[in-house]
Amino acid sequence: MKLDGKNVLVFGSGISGIGAADLLKKVGANPVIYDGNENLNPEDIREKLQDGNGVSVVLGELPARLMEQLDLVVLSPGVPTDLPLVNQLREKGLTIWGEVELAYQMGKGRVLAITGTNGKTTTTAMLGKIMSDYLDSVYVVGNIGTPYTSVALDMKEDTVTVAEISSFQLETIQAFQPQVSAILNITEDHLNRHHTMEEYIRVKERITENQNEDQICVLNYEDMTLREFGKQIPAKVVYFSSLQSLEEGVYLEGEDIILSTGEEKIKITSTDRLKILGRHNYENTMAAAAMAYYAGVPVENIRSSVESFTAVEHRIEYVTEKNGVVYYNDSKGTNPDAAIKGIQAMNRPTLLIGGGYDKDSTYEEWIESFDGKVRYLVLIGQTREKIQETAHNCGFKNTILADSLEEAVNICAGMARKGDAVLLSPACASWGQFDNYEQRGKMFKEYVYALPENMEDEDEDD
Repeated sequence: MKLDGKNVLVFGSGISGIGAADLLKKVGANPVIYDGNENLNPEDIREKLQDGNGVSVVLGELPARLMEQLDLVVLSPGVPTDLPLVNQLREKGLTIWGEVELAYQMGKGRVLAITGTNGKTTTTAMLGKIMSDYLDSVYVVGNIGTPYTSVALDMKEDTVTVAEISSFQLETIQAFQPQVSAILNITEDHLNRHHTMEEYIRVKERITENQNEDQICVLNYEDMTLREFGKQIPAKVVYFSSLQSLEEGVYLEGEDIILSTGEEKIKITSTDRLKILGRHNYENTMAAAAMAYYAGVPVENIRSSVESFTAVEHRIEYVTEKNGVVYYNDSKGTNPDAAIKGIQAMNRPTLLIGGGYDKDSTYEEWIESFDGKVRYLVLIGQTREKIQETAHNCGFKNTILADSLEEAVNICAGMARKGDAVLLSPACASWGQFDNYEQRGKMFKEYVYALPENMEDEDEDD
């Protein structure tokens, strides 16, 4: 669709909406930013734009006359697609894109796209490093930090875009067609948005919707939903597995990560040469390696890049050691399955900080994964009583309720022994207490750095 002169409603005034409006203005469209929150200040919104001159901002109720003038709607990922107003716009026959579709339509080059409930950020960052080490024109975009729309117009025909794609973004794709896609896993998450597990799975699987038989989809062989899904799609499927050998794909054999092409077996690296911890991170490495290999990167380049890759901030990130206690920031553990991976990566007794915004998740599997490692579970946020009740029902009684993250850190510091770990891995979103998981992780690190040294000595003096 040519957008020059088109009237485009940008639904949502956050980072995604601002990025979309900036892009639309650059290509000659007439963006109108709309937000249902009538208490916002239009001038504050315009100031976020690169060029706010002439950009209309509409707050509160959307006028019917404006709807009649629209050619396109660009929906921010935070806006549910089943809102009555969105349905009304759809019934008028308007095309509804998300920011990913807008950026894809305006961009150039090849796209390597990653989705999944957990591991997206680490896999995207690792694949981004592999591709950036090998090629000159690479952009790493999506939830990982750089809005896709902010760089779409800078792309060239030889550009490779490595994109982290959420289920919210996949709801609104239309022509989006990655050369290589990956679905890392699918476990329960965002049911407050998608309502059923079936719908969540359907939306995740849309990443392959426009792929053809010349393109690649990388899937987790140990996820039975994905194993079955791989039998139904036109794209060539390449599996990865941390539990068994594969005729074709990438798998873990002892400590070695092996690529099998069907004709030869090639060792990519061994897990003791990686700087990231845990089986889930070995799976992320396998997925990134498979995507890079089928995007044309030689194995020796893949090996060099993955072996020098360091952990993503907020994902089982080592913070510091104080008084013999090691602190880890896993604020990216925003659902129970991600938080299970955090616990599994711990190799010492752990005091765990959890809780936050309620996404209608269940927590039994998380509690059961403690496996004797967790000494105390300190809970904060909206879900703290719900998780405490679940823990007690599962037979785990060592729970403490705290009113803030700072209090939780202080409680853990006071109860930890030399040789313990303190892990922030909340199993919940950050909303309600923090703007996002990044802010939560940064505050956790600040509180940890502020802890006094030699706390035991201070207690003895008392």
